Amino acid sequence: MVFGQGAAVSNLGSSATEREKVQPRCFHCGQAIALGVALSVKIDGQAQPMCCMGCQAVCQAIVDGGLVDYYRHRESYPSKAVEDFQAEVAALGLYDNQDFQQTFVRPVAEGESEADLILEGINCAACVWLNERHLRALPGVVAVQVNYATHRAKVRWRAADIQLSVILAAVAAIGYRAYPFDPGRFEDIAKAERQQALRRLFVAGFGMMQVMMYAYPAYIAGEGEMSATVQSIMRWASLVLTLPVMVYSAAPFFRRAWAGLWRLHFGMDFPVALGIGLSFLASVWSTVRGTGDVYFDSVTMFVFFLLGGRFLEMLARQRAARGGDSLGRLVPVFARRLSASGEVEEQVPVSRLAVGDRVLVRPGEVIVVDGVVLAGESEVDESWLSGESLPVGKKPGAQVLGGSVNGAGSLTIEASRTGESTRFASIRRLMERAAEERPRVVALADKVANGFTWVLLALAVGTALWWWHADAGKVLPIFVSVLVVSCPCALSLATPVSLTVATHVLAHRGLLVTRGHAIETLARTRHFVFDKTGTLTTGKLQLESIKLAPGQNEEAVLALAAGMEVHSEHLIARAICARVAEPRAASEVQVYPGQGIEGVVVGQRYAIGQLRFAEHFAAVPLPEWCGAAAASTQVYLVSQGQWLAAFVLGDGLRPEATRLMQDLRAAHCEVSILSGDAQAAVQVVARALGVGDVHAGLLPEDKQAAMAAYQRGGQVVAMVGDGINDAPVLAQAHVSIAMAGGTELARNQADILLLNDDLARLAWGREVAVRTMRIIRQNLLWALAYNLVAIPAAMAGWVSPWLAGLGMGLSSVLVVLNALRIARMEPKSWKVAFSS
Repeated sequence: MVFGQGAAVSNLGSSATEREKVQPRCFHCGQAIALGVALSVKIDGQAQPMCCMGCQAVCQAIVDGGLVDYYRHRESYPSKAVEDFQAEVAALGLYDNQDFQQTFVRPVAEGESEADLILEGINCAACVWLNERHLRALPGVVAVQVNYATHRAKVRWRAADIQLSVILAAVAAIGYRAYPFDPGRFEDIAKAERQQALRRLFVAGFGMMQVMMYAYPAYIAGEGEMSATVQSIMRWASLVLTLPVMVYSAAPFFRRAWAGLWRLHFGMDFPVALGIGLSFLASVWSTVRGTGDVYFDSVTMFVFFLLGGRFLEMLARQRAARGGDSLGRLVPVFARRLSASGEVEEQVPVSRLAVGDRVLVRPGEVIVVDGVVLAGESEVDESWLSGESLPVGKKPGAQVLGGSVNGAGSLTIEASRTGESTRFASIRRLMERAAEERPRVVALADKVANGFTWVLLALAVGTALWWWHADAGKVLPIFVSVLVVSCPCALSLATPVSLTVATHVLAHRGLLVTRGHAIETLARTRHFVFDKTGTLTTGKLQLESIKLAPGQNEEAVLALAAGMEVHSEHLIARAICARVAEPRAASEVQVYPGQGIEGVVVGQRYAIGQLRFAEHFAAVPLPEWCGAAAASTQVYLVSQGQWLAAFVLGDGLRPEATRLMQDLRAAHCEVSILSGDAQAAVQVVARALGVGDVHAGLLPEDKQAAMAAYQRGGQVVAMVGDGINDAPVLAQAHVSIAMAGGTELARNQADILLLNDDLARLAWGREVAVRTMRIIRQNLLWALAYNLVAIPAAMAGWVSPWLAGLGMGLSSVLVVLNALRIARMEPKSWKVAFSS
């Protein structure tokens, strides 16, 4: 069936002639059809009237696409189709411009692109269904996901098979509008939602006060003190004043309830609409008959209290969600680009900036690129990117990050990364990924809330039948009270709000949650496993010494080793390459993560890596001159049948590692170290940190096997690492944590990122996760306790309908406000973690 705001209800089985007897309206958009217009589309063998050629084209596109079910499921009419449809489709070709696409289109796989769009005209779940089905049917579209709450659509397509303009035109063809996602436009939608909710609340409040003025005399009047005429006038006046509340303020309850009834999916709006509707109809019947009880005051009061609760709930929800969206508002659309001489300044779109461009950033402005400061001094706020709450000083030569906010001085910056390659863009994508995933606790809460409605309906019907025999005059108010007093909202809303707030708080303090389950799993973690190099240590390895085979030259072996290590991102490779100005060119290079590298230099094959790897390649025993470095990392350069050099590297502990171990032990967590480094080097770190469970010399698959062994013991295990060789074990862990300064592969694999590589924040983050889950349990327990008390009280007749509405609304507000307490948390480890 189709529904319109204030329009007559029609269905596919009714003919155009029958509807025209009531009011001639367009079957697609619901607008009145002008005299003389004779347009139609044949649906299921019947000609349905259309108001214009635009609606005719849209409706025909829906029919031709096999999507007629849209008209059966929609709750309201779509936005009015434009009449000049062909002109609009032609204008969409501008979106295929490569420069323009740089701001919102990103490559995600070979030949595939992805874009975030905002959809206008989304009114109900049927709109989401129609857009997803319609776009997925297009050749070349790989995936479509529409978020009803945010009106955002994520679309992925193959550029060789379809253009973005065709996708946008397909959206327009079914009566909607799609644009590149703009946080400003999204905020406009949220603002419009607040304004409409406030208008509905005002109408309900005004109606409630006026109706109470007419109901109050009847409450205080003694028997026989009010004549039947006066009583009738007051009832009719109350009816007139209640009508706007029912038609306008309560309209969303009825629309959503009818949609749920049509799909046999009963949400909380169904019992609410049923209670309001029955109370109003019974009151109208009593008013017309002139006898019986009326409940206009209870109806208007109930609608007002419920809308008030939902309005406060909406404000809290939007406040919680605004944290993630504030990332999108950080980077401006335009930037000041300087000429090569640095004298001429021009305003250019950020999407047109390239590596090497010089950008001028004035005080208070947002830095739009990752780069190096060429001139100027200032302090920069990097809190969103690193979790560092204090401004960071910048002067010529310093690195700056896009998305950070400049302080009091002007900076001239040379861009090293732009657009989607900046660290800011990477963080934003990871946060969006986390927001799209549904944690297990949220899915379970939704499932319980849906089942709860069926139980509630059964209780309400059973209660009504009992009171029908006990005291028929009390059936309706008690039935309504039972329907509306319960509150499953805590189950389906307060849980995701809690997780959203926690994610926002953690991101502001340097822990970026990139997976939906991360907070829930981190709270249950009792065993933390760490990599050594770059995780527990600073990762700033330095080449301390070189042991040479007889007859070898130090400069020659360094150039030879650097020629192969330049192909690796490992910290050891960086330390060796830092000592060499001109590495020898190597070919046929193969990198073995966690083991070493081999390649060909001037026709000779060489290898550099750990002891086992070097021994296997050289095929001769380790010579005595290599020795061992008890407190350092050592790698070996070999050729087939010969040991050439041993490189001794040193790496210091992170200053916050000791405090982290103390905090984890205080929280009764186990700690282990899995490292690929030599046993002697790992033991030195383990003794300094007081860690007893240590495994050294491990390959990536060995780390993964060790993690699986921990998990088989029934433990929830977290892995903290930073390198390519940590990617398999990060994937194996229940929750994975990567250092943001580590490799790209490790960052993409992780569930949580430590943005500023500050280990002390990990213990604080776990504390926030534990408290978040505690608040979620509080919300669930409150919902259970409230319903166990309120529903029996309503069944016993102790709760009036208006009091039931007040209780339901306040219950929702309470659990949301409780979730917002997470934003004010100051854990025990706060001062330790952030004293710097």
